[in-house]
Amino acid sequence: MIKAIAIDDELPALQIIENFCEKTGLVELQKTFLKPNEAMKYLRKFPTDLLFLDINMPSISGIELYKSIEQNTMVIFTTAYSEFAVEGFNLNAVDYLLKPFTYERFLHAVNKANDYFNSSTPSEINQEQYLFVRADYSLIKIAINDIVLIEGLDDYLKIHLQNTIKPVVTRMTMKGIMEKLTSKEFIRVHRSFIIPFSKVENVRKKIITIAGKEIPIGSSYEADFFAIFKK
Repeated sequence: MIKAIAIDDELPALQIIENFCEKTGLVELQKTFLKPNEAMKYLRKFPTDLLFLDINMPSISGIELYKSIEQNTMVIFTTAYSEFAVEGFNLNAVDYLLKPFTYERFLHAVNKANDYFNSSTPSEINQEQYLFVRADYSLIKIAINDIVLIEGLDDYLKIHLQNTIKPVVTRMTMKGIMEKLTSKEFIRVHRSFIIPFSKVENVRKKIITIAGKEIPIGSSYEADFFAIFKK
């Protein structure tokens, strides 16, 4: 079941979400927050799968709050203002609910979140073979063996694949993707790079060569890399 929290500065809106979540049987609404700062403190300690997040709040907008979250969390934005929809979808939101919304419309959004949740947490058999990421408003299925290099760029990742010129760009943190890469094949060698050992062509001093690209080894990752590489 999807674990979620809801953030809205209006109590009736939270009560509706709580009621609808219980009705779906798909979402466990663990907590609701009227104050965004309290929700942010909670998220630092307790990661969650899904946020129901109001956009127009007085202290901080839902857009700003979502951008500040480091963990890879699904979001369904809720608001009474349709002009915020485009910006919400630019952040790869699962869906956008315009208040007042019906239970049927709410269930449609939750089903989309559930599909993504099930795709991004595959069975143990498939977990070693495939990775699902959201890119270009779609779920992209990536063969883990095809990954040549993962490059971090602020809040986004570029996943370089063999036999493909254009990398897959997805909104995710380095920590988030490492949690999905359960294989011991992958290691983080720099604050901006994750590599698979099988694709390493050459290591000279503190430079790794993969597919003709030179990747520096960060000082804080050096010991772990060489300890495993020498084996």
